[in-house]
Amino acid sequence: MAAESRSSLNERQRVAYESHRRDLITWLTRMGKSPDKLEGYAHDTAKVYATILDKFHRWAWEHSGGYTLDLDHDHADTYIRQMVLAEDDYSTTYLNNIKLALAVYFRYRDDADEWECPITISSDSGAKQPKEFVHLDERKAIREAALEFGTVPSYFALDPEGRTEWKRFLARRFGKPMKEVGPQEFKRANGFKYPSLVHASLDAGLRPVEVGRAKTYWVDLDNAALHIPADESSKNEDNWSVSLRRETAEYLARWMEERQMYEAYDDTDALWLTRHGNPYSSSSLKYLLDQLRELAGIERSLSWYAIRHSTGTYMAREEDLAAAQSQLRHRSVETTMKYDNVSVEDRRDALDRMG
Repeated sequence: MAAESRSSLNERQRVAYESHRRDLITWLTRMGKSPDKLEGYAHDTAKVYATILDKFHRWAWEHSGGYTLDLDHDHADTYIRQMVLAEDDYSTTYLNNIKLALAVYFRYRDDADEWECPITISSDSGAKQPKEFVHLDERKAIREAALEFGTVPSYFALDPEGRTEWKRFLARRFGKPMKEVGPQEFKRANGFKYPSLVHASLDAGLRPVEVGRAKTYWVDLDNAALHIPADESSKNEDNWSVSLRRETAEYLARWMEERQMYEAYDDTDALWLTRHGNPYSSSSLKYLLDQLRELAGIERSLSWYAIRHSTGTYMAREEDLAAAQSQLRHRSVETTMKYDNVSVEDRRDALDRMG
């Protein structure tokens, strides 16, 4: 069990999960390869599969509301889709190992129906992208939805009855007594947190973990860029400078000033926190994206990684592959450019054309 798994569980959950892990690893090494022939996997293969399945469980706990060992095919379908959408981070070999490990897991669970991977993963040309993709018109619609999301009428423009209704609504939204809702809460509801978060994510193709880790000192308003330090980047390898549209930089400037008004940010450099004061995660970002989709009239489901994938694709079309690699901070040998051959200014121009 990885340290990350151990630290996320209480003592009783650790005991139960350790028992599950021992049973799983024993099964993998003694009969996992061919249960009918009692043929197990080699030690190294069993270790790879066990590590992948440990990560799968941690992901499920984050997305299922807490610890559980009751994982089903829907969990696996969603997980493999997210891993494929992050293919710039994972090699085809690793993606295939995830696919195989998940199939083995459900054999271990003795499910009546074998799990079938919903994504085609090619052994020679990489993973085939799912149909999740944010098109140009949808990118623009999501940008516009972020400007409209959560807005409320002016406090002083409402009649007493209307003001009472909106105060009741905002009391629920901000988790405070209705009597404490005043002009400041109305102003807060029309703030720039969501526009800055959504527009920066569309520009930079921010991964969920990067939204959660984002710090105020990443923001370079003068140059309309994000500077992500190596020790805070997704893969902890390189320092990155990522272009932003000028309008995104303006939203960030407004938000940087506004965030100082809220107590949740008093003792943290976090750029964005949820309304409960927590860093954003895949699940909280999925919830936000669902709200934006509805507002934008996009009826199909989208993941946060679909935004990232579209940013890379359109950047490559508008500029070139080197620009896309720099903008998305690619890490693998096949996709990472050691040097940024396209200037920040040129990439910003491409963002303006992309919408």
